[in-house]
Amino acid sequence: NREREIAVIGALTALGCALPQLKVHVHAGLNVGLTKDEIIAVINTMAAYAGFPATLNALFAAQEVFVERGLA
Repeated sequence: NREREIAVIGALTALGCALPQLKVHVHAGLNVGLTKDEIIAVINTMAAYAGFPATLNALFAAQEVFVERGLA
């Protein structure tokens, strides 16, 4: 569901080393109705907790998914 994917996207962003898994969950988030803007907001929120490098890597991974799905 939406809430679970929000939590998982945030957690995987914080890990900073799980980009393939993050991409899977960005796809899943879109499949359960999250918008591109909501996913970006979740990832950006993690900057204060996970640091800028992990957040930036997650944003690039999410952008790859958005491009694949024609949402870029």
